[in-house]
Amino acid sequence: MKVFVDANILVSVLNKEYPLFTYTSRILSLAGSADFSIFTSPVCLAIAFYFAGKKYKSAKAKEKISLLCEHIEIAEATKSSVQKALKNKSVLDFEDGLEYYSAEESTCTCLVTEDINDFHFAKMEVLTSEAFFLKYMKRK
Repeated sequence: MKVFVDANILVSVLNKEYPLFTYTSRILSLAGSADFSIFTSPVCLAIAFYFAGKKYKSAKAKEKISLLCEHIEIAEATKSSVQKALKNKSVLDFEDGLEYYSAEESTCTCLVTEDINDFHFAKMEVLTSEAFFLKYMKRK
């Protein structure tokens, strides 16, 4: 299963934000497993770096992002994904549109975010980290 994680999931892990960290860290730990591939976008990484840099020094934030990138896949932000985000009148936040269409073009089947209402236009499954954990991981 290809799973796209939103910036708020990355920030939760990088900054160890509880109570979300309980779920988000386990989701990211699926990277490299036989059953799951974890994706994010360059935009999500930039947002995560910004918030990690506010908590840690920039060098530490860069180190954390670098380690993260060794384990997860990076979905491309293509011209096509930009155009889709701009053309879809249901997309209210351009950044969310970019993330969604980058996930779609990477053939992800699920998007994990704490802001599920921002993806009201989504055709793929959109879950919070807790809902994803309960649906796909708790039984393991």
